[in-house]
Amino acid sequence: MKLNGENRPLEEPVSLLAYLTALGCDPGKVAVEQNGQIVPKAQFASVVLKDTDELEVVSFVGGG
Repeated sequence: MKLNGENRPLEEPVSLLAYLTALGCDPGKVAVEQNGQIVPKAQFASVVLKDTDELEVVSFVGGG
């Protein structure tokens, strides 16, 4: 699988929500694109990632 342009082998299919949590991401504070399509937050638990997927994960950063 590719994550933000970097190859990251995926041992087995896993839900997007579980993958983000394992990365230490707060699912409520990221936007995710899977294979060129935006994934709505409501679908994070039902989307299953495969080793052939390409993900872009963007974190929201606050500041002032």
